[in-house]
Amino acid sequence: MFQYMEHLAISSLPPRKGPVDSTLAKGLAVLDWLARQQRDCRAAEVAQAFGLARSNAHRTLQTLVECGWATQDAQSSAYRASLRLFELGSLVSQCTDIVTRVRPQLAALARASGETIHLAALDGAEIVYLDKFDSPLPVAAYSRIGGRAPGYCVASGKALLAAAQPDVAALRALLGKLVAHTPHTLTDFKALAAELQRCHARGWAENREEWRLGVCGLGAVLRDARGTAVAAVGMSVPSIRFARTRARTLTEQLLACADAASADLGFRSPQAPAQAPATTPRRRQL
Repeated sequence: MFQYMEHLAISSLPPRKGPVDSTLAKGLAVLDWLARQQRDCRAAEVAQAFGLARSNAHRTLQTLVECGWATQDAQSSAYRASLRLFELGSLVSQCTDIVTRVRPQLAALARASGETIHLAALDGAEIVYLDKFDSPLPVAAYSRIGGRAPGYCVASGKALLAAAQPDVAALRALLGKLVAHTPHTLTDFKALAAELQRCHARGWAENREEWRLGVCGLGAVLRDARGTAVAAVGMSVPSIRFARTRARTLTEQLLACADAASADLGFRSPQAPAQAPATTPRRRQL
């Protein structure tokens, strides 16, 4: 393998666990090298750094340009990494910052509820678990940080989908086919859109064994200072503990956590929520 790619494999890439796409690996290595130069670089320099034929280096650089990861100066024909790297880095940094800032609120919810608590973000059609607190109870829902789940099947994902208020066409474009993971999974787009409208209207989402049998859940979005739904707090509860009365109590606890965490992220609600009867979870902006 090329000298610079060997350096990447030793210093910054995780251990290999399977087959590697050499073309993709080469492109990523070139992009990494280009970004670290902090100047315009010619194709000949890339060819020399990686032991490539100049035509091969040129083709790799042009691919990066076409995909938006690099730019080429029209006069000098030199290349440099584009600001898309900065954009992605900012998004990753934002997720890390969110985890740190809202962790105390999630920990408090975990102590108060005794249930498994998640922090999740939407990545395309799936949610990714950014943080979690496990339930200390003998029967608990299992998940892992970095794990994924279909957004339309879990409460945190439904809350984030509902925040965008998508119509049926938008849901089809985003989710593709709705797979039935349990007999309770919503597999009709019209039914899913209606469910998301209900979630948006009341300010929280619910999952009743739609992803895993025996596991229910609740979810509510977290908003930043711009009012953007940047993540969701979710609660996974074994169905044997998800009786109607306890579900109301858990929902109130979840919403209080989401409001406090959003405030920590700089969100200020335009109006205070109206008082609701004690037996019904209050409405909240989703």
